[in-house]
Amino acid sequence: MMRKVLRTEDAAAYVGLAAATLERMRLRGEGPTFVRLGCRAVGYDIADLDRWIDEQKRGSTSDATGVRVR
Repeated sequence: MMRKVLRTEDAAAYVGLAAATLERMRLRGEGPTFVRLGCRAVGYDIADLDRWIDEQKRGSTSDATGVRVR
């Protein structure tokens, strides 16, 4: 079975974010888990993206569980 891995631009589109936003989240240790594909290449497993999306679900806008508040 081949695993589907998306590069940053495609992963960002998949989750509905800008690529720069996904990159910033990665640098801060936030967002979906990723894999190193080389010294500069980064990929995101679709299963990890789906899991991360599920973790972002909230019942209301006041539910801040898991959300970083500044």
